[in-house]
Amino acid sequence: MTKTKHDLVELIYNTLQVYSKRDVISIVESFFEIMKKELENKHEIVLSGFGKFRVIKKAERMGRNPRTGESTIIKARHVVTFRPSLKLREKTNQ
Repeated sequence: MTKTKHDLVELIYNTLQVYSKRDVISIVESFFEIMKKELENKHEIVLSGFGKFRVIKKAERMGRNPRTGESTIIKARHVVTFRPSLKLREKTNQ
């Protein structure tokens, strides 16, 4: 099942029951803003027990439109990758 940002706010709010919902929304929004800014600046984000986010540069390469079969050049770009921690991999593979 897909979880949205709203779902995360609800889970945190119901689990902690210490902060107001407005505070939880602010915390979640701030967390994602900080992550976005760090990734925009090409910084790695390591969350112990969860995983590592990093930005890598993909080189320009030849590709093909699967619908038409036409060859085309795929421009160089930066992409965000996620590598789960060993703990997370073990829990998801139980």
